[in-house]
Amino acid sequence: MQLKIMPKKKCLSAGRMLLILFLSQMISALEVPLDSKLLEDLVQPPTITQQSPKDYIIDPRENIVIQCEAKGKPPPSFSWTRNGTHFDIDKDPLVTMKPGSGTLTINIMTEGKAETYEGVYQCTARNERGAAISNNIIIRPSRSPLWTKEKLEPIILRNGHSLVLPCRPPIGLPPPIIFWMDNSFQRLPQSERVSQGLNGDLYFSNVLPEDTREDYICYARFNHTQTIQQKQPISVKVFSAKSYRERPPTFLTPEGNASNKEELRGNVLSLECIAEGLPTPVIYWIKEDGTLPINRTFYRNFKKTLQIIQVSEADSGNYQCIAKNALGAIHHTISVTVKAAPYWIMAPQNLVLSPGEDGTLICRANGKPKPRISWLSNGVPVEIAPDDPSRKIDGDTIIFSNVQERSSAVYQCNASNEYGYLLANAFVNVLAEPPRILTSVNTLYQVIANRPALLDCAFFGSPLPTIEWFKGAKGSALREDIYVLHENGTLEIPVAQKDSTGTYTCVARNKLGMAKNEVRLEIKDPTRIIKHPEYAVVQRGNTVSFECKVKHDETLIPTVTWLKDSGELPNDGRFHVNQDHLVITDVNDDDGGTYTCVANTTLDIVSASAVLNVVAPTPTPAPTYDVPNAPFDLELTDQLDKTVQLSWTPGDDNNSPITKFIIEYEDAMHEAGLWHHQTEVSGTQTTAQLKLSPYVNYSFRVMAVNSLGRSLPSEPSEQYLTKAAEPDQNPSFVEGLGSEPDNLVITWKPLNGFESNGPGLQYKVSWRQKDGDDEWTSVVVANVSKYIVSGTPTFVPYLIKVQALNDAGFAPEPAVIMGHSGEDLPMVAPGNVQVNVVNSTLAEVHWDPVPLKSIRGHLQGYRIYYWKEQNTSQRNRRHIEKKILTFQGSKTHGMLPGLEPFSHYTLNVRVVNGKGEGPASPDRVFNTPEGVPSAPSSLKIVNPTLDSLTLEWDPPSHPNGILTEYTLKYQPINNTHELGPLVDLKIPANKTRWTLKNLNFSTRYKFYLHAQTSAGSGNQITEEAVTTVDEGKMAGIPPDVGAGKAMASRQVDIATQGWFIGLMCAVALLILILLIVCFIRRNKGGKYPVKEKEDAHADPEIQPMKEDDGTFGEYSDAEDHKPLKKGSRTPSDRTVKKEDSDDSLVDYGEGVNGQFNEDGSFIGQYSGKKEKEPAEGNESSEAPSPVNAMNSFV
Repeated sequence: MQLKIMPKKKCLSAGRMLLILFLSQMISALEVPLDSKLLEDLVQPPTITQQSPKDYIIDPRENIVIQCEAKGKPPPSFSWTRNGTHFDIDKDPLVTMKPGSGTLTINIMTEGKAETYEGVYQCTARNERGAAISNNIIIRPSRSPLWTKEKLEPIILRNGHSLVLPCRPPIGLPPPIIFWMDNSFQRLPQSERVSQGLNGDLYFSNVLPEDTREDYICYARFNHTQTIQQKQPISVKVFSAKSYRERPPTFLTPEGNASNKEELRGNVLSLECIAEGLPTPVIYWIKEDGTLPINRTFYRNFKKTLQIIQVSEADSGNYQCIAKNALGAIHHTISVTVKAAPYWIMAPQNLVLSPGEDGTLICRANGKPKPRISWLSNGVPVEIAPDDPSRKIDGDTIIFSNVQERSSAVYQCNASNEYGYLLANAFVNVLAEPPRILTSVNTLYQVIANRPALLDCAFFGSPLPTIEWFKGAKGSALREDIYVLHENGTLEIPVAQKDSTGTYTCVARNKLGMAKNEVRLEIKDPTRIIKHPEYAVVQRGNTVSFECKVKHDETLIPTVTWLKDSGELPNDGRFHVNQDHLVITDVNDDDGGTYTCVANTTLDIVSASAVLNVVAPTPTPAPTYDVPNAPFDLELTDQLDKTVQLSWTPGDDNNSPITKFIIEYEDAMHEAGLWHHQTEVSGTQTTAQLKLSPYVNYSFRVMAVNSLGRSLPSEPSEQYLTKAAEPDQNPSFVEGLGSEPDNLVITWKPLNGFESNGPGLQYKVSWRQKDGDDEWTSVVVANVSKYIVSGTPTFVPYLIKVQALNDAGFAPEPAVIMGHSGEDLPMVAPGNVQVNVVNSTLAEVHWDPVPLKSIRGHLQGYRIYYWKEQNTSQRNRRHIEKKILTFQGSKTHGMLPGLEPFSHYTLNVRVVNGKGEGPASPDRVFNTPEGVPSAPSSLKIVNPTLDSLTLEWDPPSHPNGILTEYTLKYQPINNTHELGPLVDLKIPANKTRWTLKNLNFSTRYKFYLHAQTSAGSGNQITEEAVTTVDEGKMAGIPPDVGAGKAMASRQVDIATQGWFIGLMCAVALLILILLIVCFIRRNKGGKYPVKEKEDAHADPEIQPMKEDDGTFGEYSDAEDHKPLKKGSRTPSDRTVKKEDSDDSLVDYGEGVNGQFNEDGSFIGQYSGKKEKEPAEGNESSEAPSPVNAMNSFV
């Protein structure tokens, strides 16, 4: 096996990443990469890396530097020859060699002359593996001699004559650049009539009087020394002749009818023809028996010079220049011969071989004449070099066989002819090295999906290692039927998909060992423009917006750039780019063109373009706008199995440009009359390439869309029936669920007719147990959506797949899904049920999970049944109410809220699957502790007296424990609703009646009562009541005291007295008379809305008013023990002030005294006023007391 060292190569192909390809096997040779780390460890013969040019012209004013750089292992030593003999630099104090290098520096700036060091130099770099040599470097100092002094006579001639001004610059090294200027250092103008030749002379085809001047000066610029030499000025005087004769062209250069020209391959061929004549001739060029090369031919000097660059042997031949004016033409033939210095066809390459291997060095060159090939070994002609039995020379090839370590050497190939030479070094290095992988560890490659991925594995070894790739930790070797394994170790995935993501391992092996390296591959979603900019027609001065919405991989950051006509957007404030839009305001004619949105990430780039057409403003009156007319003339062409081209003619756009066309299709075979969306195209298109599905009878129609809406559909196209094909998809929503414990019901969503792709649609249903070794069982069924497998074990996982097929064949291999056979009720109850009572209303339950095999189905959760045990009397009255709590999933504990305190509970736990509940666990009994009781069920006050009140109540409906006592609190309420001191009493739990004595007479009290257990006090119930009035003190009670209150009397009931009954009758009669008078006056003097006034001004005695805002107040029995709100009372004189009501009977009639105001006692008497007084806690109403009725008239 042959091994050879070559530098790193780069390979760039469309759609592929830029890779550095370290290795490339050619024939049987191995190229060794010039990797710095690798070369540090490998023994390697010298290689010349840098040297001075063969023809080295130096500046005599600067030090001479002759370069020679080489590399090798171990580092090489350097020596020089000068003019073929050893150059001992140690003996010349002006010469030094750069450390670690062969570069020479000759110090001539302080002393010495450059001419002393002219000669031919050659560098040799040598180490234990061989010697490499440089080219022969010819050192010559540059020269810029002065012009020879001469006396130039003025030139006098008539106009129309030809003229040549000679330059004849001094011979320099290198040759100078010639140009003509005047005394002011201004270049002299040149034209078809006046021009400078290749030799530097200035040619006039004919002179004119304006050519007269005394400062025609030729300059020579020597670039190497940056000097300019000047010739003596030439004086030219042109006399104007009254008449002159025109003449045909003649050549000033070259002379005669023919000439020869020789040029070297690769140089620039320059052919020149300058003619004189009057009028000025024009030059033309042709090549006899051929054409001028288009891309390499250039005309200079007003077509007087023909140049062909990179000239080759094929450019040899006869070239004609033709000079023509109105009086004739003349031609000159230049015979061109292209010679060639030697050039490489195949330069020898470095070889790295293992002991015992074979190899070849090939050195092939061409030239004209044919070059001679000679070989050297370590800088010595091979004929006199030490003999090597493994080496055989055959002309331009050295053949090596069974090489050994001593065969290592550097060989030089010299190809030379009379025009030059080529020298190439190539070493043979015999090595034995185990494999090494040079690619960095854990290199990350990122590739766009559906593009090739190239994973690098640069390697080295001798003998040449074999390369294998693996995916994942335990993957098998990747096969070449899916992947491409390149000889340089690179793994190519032709179409990378999302599932290509992962870790790949490269393994290199040879007989000396093994090496491996891992790289990672990530597949990214492609960047797509999902909303393209659209063609737009905009009037001058308006605003236009282009939208470009980009979708990209979430891990990549896109950059969106807008271009106009493939260049940058104008630097104009009217162009605004924001997020997904380009907006152009105040559009003018220059804005028309193609606008391109370019979205690129680090991995890909996409673009979309739209054309902006700027039109003149619409003349007035404005045209009418409407939706487009329907397209017409639909035609189907290029009808293939899966595509067809649809073309149409757009209808009138009705003054609003068409933005897009919508194409719909009808499947007359499967869904006749139902149109489906096919695609949309730009409004500038009139054709569309449509993708088709097999076995569909297509018809198409087209609709046009503009800014105003959608056109009517076109007439349908002709029908086109595509050929049948196998289904390209399988049914979806495949499921496997058992309906009974011994079956498996496989269901799926069938393909529709459009998806069937052909006649005879069926399904191949396959199943097997997931955990068994059974083969797949398959059955083909008709176009149905269900198949039942009977006789299955209970709740066993099955692998299921459903594949579509038709008369044309099978769909692709379907995906495998997992299902289960039917469930059965669980067999085992949860065990170890434990109850932890948290408080009087909450308990926590724990249990052990049921084994999965005993569940026999999908675990839905656990269900707790619990109920309160009733005593004997309650159990007889009603059925025991059981409560249920379900805990989802595999939970093994749960909380029972809302329990009743001081109760006896029983519970059990059951597991639940999709079929139902399993058996119940053994009942667990627990008791809840005591809690606080509820409020007493009722509270009422009975038998009120002057100084006592009796309270009766019912025990709490929910004692929540054993009652220990009752707490009674009460306090008086005065006339201003303020609360007095609070009295606190403890009452035994067995009491439900209590009498309070020594109370104040005619006083309202508020009572608060609550029960207690050992857990604490419960909620309270409140009530209010009033003690009775003392009759002995009635005479001393002011008229308003007690008004509006219902009080109990124990001594006199005046309602039974005769005088009181007679008085009441008189009052009633008086009220009746007054009412009659009011109705009469109302009919005379206007309406008197008594009812409205009553509603607006209610009697303050009936509803006491608050002092602050005048609203009606009432007593509060709230449980927060807040004092009652103060309510306003009627003044003691039973009158209402004028400002309290401005509306009185005086306002409504004549002769009515103002002694009755509208909301005073008069209105209160005829309205039959009654007042409610809460005599007991339940606020029951009593009949008005006669004593209180009397108080209303005082």
